[in-house]
Amino acid sequence: MASSAPIPDLLSPPLPGTPAESSMAASQAIKPNALAALEHYKQKDASKVVVRFKSVGSAPVMKNNVFKVTAGNKFQAVIVFLRSQLGIKASDPLFTYINAAFAPAPDDTVGNLYKCFGTEGHLIVNYRYVGAAV
Repeated sequence: MASSAPIPDLLSPPLPGTPAESSMAASQAIKPNALAALEHYKQKDASKVVVRFKSVGSAPVMKNNVFKVTAGNKFQAVIVFLRSQLGIKASDPLFTYINAAFAPAPDDTVGNLYKCFGTEGHLIVNYRYVGAAV
């Protein structure tokens, strides 16, 4: 039992005067806005975020635990910076948490983490050497 309804051809351009043509014109009107949004997204946020590091467990306490980080940087840059400050190798375990609650993805931006989870003007990053419940 075959259906008598035609299968729409999505690959061919619409014929003039058809409803598909008007929807295509509307989607082309949206494109400049979408391109502008993409260009805005590609720009790196140059503002600064205050990051406060707090040790957990056997991790050493840093003498200076407050730093300013560019908001456009990925959280991976914070992890690399923290490793350099603590003097540990990339192969050694280091676990980081935001507000002692969750481990952010390394590709999250510092600015987004601050906007969502900032506390009293700081982004609090807890760190420890052994992975466990915080």
